[in-house]
Amino acid sequence: MELELNGKVAIVTGSARGLGEATARRLACEGAHVVVTDIDAESAELTAKDIVAQGYSAHAVAGDITRSADVDALVQDTLDRFGGVHVLVNNAGFPRDSVLTKMSESNWDDVIDVILKGAFLTSKAVMPHLIDQRWGRIVNISSRAHFGNPGQANYSSAKAGILGLTRALCLEEGRYGITVNAVAPGFVATEAVRSLGHYEKIRDRAVESTPLGRVGTPEDIADAVAFLASERASFISGETLHVTGGRFG
Repeated sequence: MELELNGKVAIVTGSARGLGEATARRLACEGAHVVVTDIDAESAELTAKDIVAQGYSAHAVAGDITRSADVDALVQDTLDRFGGVHVLVNNAGFPRDSVLTKMSESNWDDVIDVILKGAFLTSKAVMPHLIDQRWGRIVNISSRAHFGNPGQANYSSAKAGILGLTRALCLEEGRYGITVNAVAPGFVATEAVRSLGHYEKIRDRAVESTPLGRVGTPEDIADAVAFLASERASFISGETLHVTGGRFG
């Protein structure tokens, strides 16, 4: 199925590695000009260079998406490099787990700021350009953790907030031909997850409780994002797509 992303310009936050990297690669394979952006400048540059080496279009921009000045610079760099912006994937985020009584204020703030404030700032920065061209796609990466996880009050709150942001922006911006959707992954075997000391145990438990009988891959999530970013999803907005192998949804 042709996704009609050829020539579109896509910003993917937190795309130096993991789900963001897989998404950047998938969009690039579909013909998009991809901006790989991450606070880790070296890794972002390596990812972008590798995408280019594969024959696709990519550009790295380092920055902190919790800082409005960095976000404004990211969007301006994108416009200067590619002449426009059409797709935003709000992927950046991380967990800092602890039960509530032991959770530090900084661990609450850091997780909320990167996931939720970051999505707010990047969406706000690209929106005028999407409105002007009467076409745009925003895909927000939530998590099945939006249902609530013990030990993840910060992460679950941020990922639930992403769903509220998704729905609000869908209602605000639909008149301009802009769709806003969310993808909520289940258990995905990213490099970071595989490095956990108890990975085999949690993997086996996930496989047992997943109807499809396997864990997810970063490419599974990237495929879902690419579809929602495409012309093929032009009448889908305000939705949350659970990509969990049937385990949640």
